[in-house]
Amino acid sequence: MAYSKAEVFQKKDIELAAAAKALSHPARIAILRYLAQKSSCICGEIVNELPLSQATVSQHLRALKEVDLIVGEIDGPRVCYCLNLSRCQDALKKFNSLFSDIKCC
Repeated sequence: MAYSKAEVFQKKDIELAAAAKALSHPARIAILRYLAQKSSCICGEIVNELPLSQATVSQHLRALKEVDLIVGEIDGPRVCYCLNLSRCQDALKKFNSLFSDIKCC
């Protein structure tokens, strides 16, 4: 029976890899940057800020939401998004720890 090799790695490394994968597209970085500049949740403005179709933006939002970097709340027919600050800070700590632990020449 096949199993995921990810199971043999530490939980923190799996979580860091998932966050890195979610951050691996410039559109997702742009979405996070845009949300970070706002003081409230954003409902429909994200699509207007990016040179992408609504469907493509939705796919990128889904990828960020899957790893909890953003949260979305239903507001009538729309979904309002904002940063999940605690998860973003946790990911930042994990990235910083990864690079601060590097010992090389």
